Amino acid sequence: MLKVLIAPLDWGLGHATRCIPIIKELITQGFKVIIAASGAQKTILQEEFPAVSFVEIPGYRIKYTKNRAFTVVKMVWNIPKILIRIKAENRWLRRFLLQTPVDLVISDNRYGLYAAGTGCIFITHQLAIRTGFGRLPDRWLRQANYAFIQRFMACWVPDEAGPDNLAGKLSHPRRMPAVPVRYIGWLSRFGAAAGEPGQPQPAPRIDLLLLLSGPEPQRTILEDLLLAQLHTANLGRVAMVRGLPGGGREPIRAPGVEVHDYLGTAALGTLIGLSRVILSRPGFSTVMDLAALRKRAIFIPTPGQTEQEYLGRYLAGKGWAVCRRQRGFMLPEALAGARKLNPALWPAAGDRQLLSRVIKTVRTQSAADFG
Repeated sequence: MLKVLIAPLDWGLGHATRCIPIIKELITQGFKVIIAASGAQKTILQEEFPAVSFVEIPGYRIKYTKNRAFTVVKMVWNIPKILIRIKAENRWLRRFLLQTPVDLVISDNRYGLYAAGTGCIFITHQLAIRTGFGRLPDRWLRQANYAFIQRFMACWVPDEAGPDNLAGKLSHPRRMPAVPVRYIGWLSRFGAAAGEPGQPQPAPRIDLLLLLSGPEPQRTILEDLLLAQLHTANLGRVAMVRGLPGGGREPIRAPGVEVHDYLGTAALGTLIGLSRVILSRPGFSTVMDLAALRKRAIFIPTPGQTEQEYLGRYLAGKGWAVCRRQRGFMLPEALAGARKLNPALWPAAGDRQLLSRVIKTVRTQSAADFG
């Protein structure tokens, strides 16, 4: 039995949730899976896979500021700290492999998880990272990004290869890294079946579902902003999932709002299916989930998170979603715009057996080249 270590980045919950379909496929194909995670990501994946082995891996623990400009500056200021964490991550992996050899390492955006003599795969939808400072810094960061990616055996991109993709130029740059790049399709923990024409759909009973996530303090800032507006606007039946697997402070209560700290995959999928409009950050994992389920969406990018700001503009430009800035956000106006969207315009997922075939190919490669 081949053994695989899979490790999602601890930068928001999306890296963990998009690993769920990969882990399920690995188990289906007979791999022995070990998950390296910490904090909220570990909590989520332990709930999904109680029989799988877990190891603790240090996190990056990135925090944002309350101000967009300061957030961008802080991210630049944090580059040396991130590079130190990458080196520490690589040392962690080498120590781990001495004690627990594996046939394959799958790293979701953890740049330090590569090792000679072991098949190591890097997952990212951001081949071309946006800095927000223009073409020259973008080019420099792309070169640095590729220098890390090229330490791996291959790069998997969780998006469609064709024009109906969800990440635009982030996942489809003109230049590719000098390792095999494989588009593996969308990684939605809910699958695509619920969005297929002809499939039975639950009758919507919730007018608006608020899905919160991401680093603090911006997660809490958005929660307070939305709840304050719900106090003064009658928008029908509203539900909120706070994105806090370990719980958090007592939220500001708004009349008629159903509040959950966190919901597992099955319960959250049901709640999304029952909702007419979803409001969330445009984290790429959430985008893949809402596209797979074909839901009307309002996206509010995290201020200073240039990836989300690009994704929000890109998806709104395609007519697939409504995107609004957090500053000056007005919920009734955004909701009116979202109600006009046609959810059938979301692009259809491509080959749904692609991930299965990619893992079968890697299984053969790891057994032949690294076993």
